[in-house]
Amino acid sequence: MKKVKIGKLILDNPVILAPLAGITNLPFRMIAKDAGCGLVCSEMISANGLVYKSIKTEKMLDSHPGEKPLSIQIFGSDPLIMAEGAKIVENQGADILDINFGCSVKKVVKTGAGVALMRTLEKAEKLLEAVRETVKIPMTIKIRTGWDKTGNQAIKISEIAQACGIDAIVVHPRTASQGFRGMADWSIISAVKKKVSIPVIGNGDIVNPEDAIRMLDETGCDAVMIGRAAIGNPSIFSDVLTLLRGEEVPQRDLLSRFDIMTKYLKDSVEYIGEKQACFMMRSRLGWFVKGMRFSSSFRESIKHISSEEQALQLIRSYRDKVMQTG
Repeated sequence: MKKVKIGKLILDNPVILAPLAGITNLPFRMIAKDAGCGLVCSEMISANGLVYKSIKTEKMLDSHPGEKPLSIQIFGSDPLIMAEGAKIVENQGADILDINFGCSVKKVVKTGAGVALMRTLEKAEKLLEAVRETVKIPMTIKIRTGWDKTGNQAIKISEIAQACGIDAIVVHPRTASQGFRGMADWSIISAVKKKVSIPVIGNGDIVNPEDAIRMLDETGCDAVMIGRAAIGNPSIFSDVLTLLRGEEVPQRDLLSRFDIMTKYLKDSVEYIGEKQACFMMRSRLGWFVKGMRFSSSFRESIKHISSEEQALQLIRSYRDKVMQTG
């Protein structure tokens, strides 16, 4: 199995969980780790929130030894605040610090953070220099194509990042205006790979395990990062690893899906409390039943979950119904 070196850190395999806002909290990351991915990433965390000691933001730094190695992603636009926030992340025990250069949400962009940094190259350079001087752990950045389709901004930012001592670059080849719409232009990943000597991680439009292998082959990237395809289907990580070993992906046992749902529920209750976890599960348990028989009725039944025991009973009842009908 190919290993990936990011700074002084060596990943066991080239399959990585993407940072997903509102999704990749500790319970979700543990599920992804159990599925075999080589690196898990936190959801996007505000450097301002860390520096000004927001309790909600600090909670997002929670981690568990079993999920290591862990990458924590922060966002912001002020070099001093970002440097201070990065130091907090390092002190908290993160293995990698990732800086977001790709978020295209308006409220983030208008502060000069996220993908806005890709059109202010001088500011971006100062930010990267300030953070790199502050922390010793490996650093990565996650970028987009930029503000137009050429990919020139992606290449320039990548070259600046390498010169500033950044250890790897994640490329999501969609423009700022695309958001998550349209097709990802994998040729941008190839272009960045040709311009820098540090590892390049490809991201975007990996829907199934075969897509991950194709991205590695077509772009020459060093690793793949999977985000939305892992929601409700964390086994995609183990399936990619199976293909990388030259083996055939096995038919998934339906029971394993219910085991994952149960673990996600219980871990979430333990992590954020029963009331909040049950509110979240009203939509999130539905992630795991896509394509299964009677899934619409199950989704309807979980809309009013109010206790862990009720949720467990609904999961068990649905499992029994699915298994009894073959």
